[in-house]
Amino acid sequence: MASKPRIKLPKSAAAGEVITIKTLISHTMESGQRKDKEGNPIPRQIINTFTCEFEGAKVFECELDPAISANPYFEFNAKVEESGTFKFTWVDDDGSVYETEQDITVS
Repeated sequence: MASKPRIKLPKSAAAGEVITIKTLISHTMESGQRKDKEGNPIPRQIINTFTCEFEGAKVFECELDPAISANPYFEFNAKVEESGTFKFTWVDDDGSVYETEQDITVS
């Protein structure tokens, strides 16, 4: 139900620099409150958890509720001390997991 996530963060940074990370995943985020043309409830189908880790340590984590709009977008900051890999994970109500990684070089 979701498409490939998009990530924007610098490819490199200075040691101790605070960087801005932006993420977007295309997802309808069906709240479970609406009904189809026949009047039947449309089942809830949302991304319920988003996590960002750097080299295995959590940088950012949140739980989402049905009130979140479609195509959830997150922007947050992280201080980087060393080169490594950011791992981003979105978990859907149906158990689907969407993951992507991006490296950063620290000089």
